[in-house]
Amino acid sequence: MKETMVRARVESRLKKDAEAVFDALGINTTEAIRMFLSQVRLRRGLPFRVEVPENADIVLPARLRQAAMDVIYDD
Repeated sequence: MKETMVRARVESRLKKDAEAVFDALGINTTEAIRMFLSQVRLRRGLPFRVEVPENADIVLPARLRQAAMDVIYDD
């Protein structure tokens, strides 16, 4: 029984780009989130590696790094 709603704020471009991928896969955002949460439960962790690349400063410009940090403290 589906009884809980999950809400998250994301950048509109990120949502649009992700939805294009989901559409190509034949699923919608709700199904993708459900799949993600099912994999977290199954693996008892994130279903992908999370790490900081050694060249992180090269990959992400300073303004984007600051924007990412600002998002953390917005709420």
